[in-house]
Amino acid sequence: MLKRIIDMIAASLMLLVLAPVIACTACLVRLKLGTPVVFKQKRPGLHGMPFYLYKFRTMTDGKDSTGQPLPDHLRLTSFGAMLRKFSLDELLQLVNVLKGELSLVGPRPLLMEYLPLYTEEQSKRHRVRPGITGWAQVNGRNAISWEEKFALDVWYVENGNLLVDLKIILLTIKKVVRPEGISSAGHATMPLFKGSVSNHEG
Repeated sequence: MLKRIIDMIAASLMLLVLAPVIACTACLVRLKLGTPVVFKQKRPGLHGMPFYLYKFRTMTDGKDSTGQPLPDHLRLTSFGAMLRKFSLDELLQLVNVLKGELSLVGPRPLLMEYLPLYTEEQSKRHRVRPGITGWAQVNGRNAISWEEKFALDVWYVENGNLLVDLKIILLTIKKVVRPEGISSAGHATMPLFKGSVSNHEG
């Protein structure tokens, strides 16, 4: 309950202070990428319950000859990459925090189709409310493997507290100032998760 109160107060203050930045970002997205300005996608929240995650759009609508969307790295523009580099595309997730769908700190909410692919251990990441930033984000972000990322998420679920959250927030600020680990080698962000090796054995 204390964490939820802190989330609400902090998100409200951040939305107020960052309102000019959010408005400017929205205008630039409209100018550079057109509409829709806001990208929303269904993601699993606490206990895997779905919600819509809000982000500023960073990709074009480019499609191939069959009408299918082009790979992410071909649709991600230099402007969109800049938004991701400084996490400006994620500012709208403060609204998700106010709605109680996200926390400031917690495992990042991934794709709904990953839910049946997790091992029992990896599924523990859904025992807490997902977050805008998390232990995995400040310990490699997208430059580490899925297995490493999930292990860090589970460590947070089992060991997280307000002091750990404060440490993660401070490290996140450092990562925003000096961005690193934004993408995995050869990908705009991360390759799709297809299940851990242990899931395919036996």
